[in-house]
Amino acid sequence: MEHIGATWRAPAKINLALHVTGRRPDGYHMIESLAVFTRFGDLITVRSANEDSFSVSGPFADKVPVDANLILSARDALRSAFPAQCCSPVEIVLEKNLPVASGLGGGSSDAAVVLRELTKLWSIPCTHSDLAQLGGQLGADVPMCLSGKPLLASGIGETVLLVSDFPALGLVLVNPGIPVATSNVFAALLDHNNEALPPLPSQLNFHTIRNWLEITRNDLEIPARIMQPVIGSVVKSLDRAGSAFTRMSGSGATCFGLFESGNMAKRAAISIRARNPGWFVAATRSLASEDVLRAA
Repeated sequence: MEHIGATWRAPAKINLALHVTGRRPDGYHMIESLAVFTRFGDLITVRSANEDSFSVSGPFADKVPVDANLILSARDALRSAFPAQCCSPVEIVLEKNLPVASGLGGGSSDAAVVLRELTKLWSIPCTHSDLAQLGGQLGADVPMCLSGKPLLASGIGETVLLVSDFPALGLVLVNPGIPVATSNVFAALLDHNNEALPPLPSQLNFHTIRNWLEITRNDLEIPARIMQPVIGSVVKSLDRAGSAFTRMSGSGATCFGLFESGNMAKRAAISIRARNPGWFVAATRSLASEDVLRAA
């Protein structure tokens, strides 16, 4: 998460690979996923105020509920967990740049920023492990987003193993403007017990990562495509624009294309946007292992 004055970037989370490996008795699915975070995302401002407030702007502001939001749940969860602290009123402003219910972990990333920043603002003596445990109660993706680094996630997403020496990757993100409910996609899964991710290559670069991705999957892509066939059109648009590897992220409907350079990604994004003016299209780069958490 990059600091911009009092404003922080809540990066999009991209599941480069996502294997569903089982299902717990309580209904939660077990996963293994390689995830990265991008330089593009929502923007969140957190500052002291005379009274609590929450406002939303940005291209997807009209899709964000202002009364039942994960950002407010994160704020209130911190207050409940640390009642002895002087948790003064705060103003939270969200610039919503990521599509809602799009497979990019936007709400979880927003909540992660709020948790991290409020612990500083309120001087809460809280470790990363404490925050991750609290975040996991808000949503399975929140611990991943608190890390904000290339990682391998397992369990229901709460167990995180950071990946060192992971390079930045050129990406194009495309969403056709169709929200997809994660719960519906998981419910449509026919097979809940698939093989685990293969080991990562010993040398991590664009080509080895691309080749590794070819032997992995997103087990949620098939049911999501059945529910929303337009996802297939998104994949074709990225392939047509020169993507070296294309896949759906998370539960969809956003898909990503992998590009060897930032300029190639930008040209591809321009091409896709021209053919599909109603789609969300963004060229970006993922954050490398050493890039994450630096102030902008």
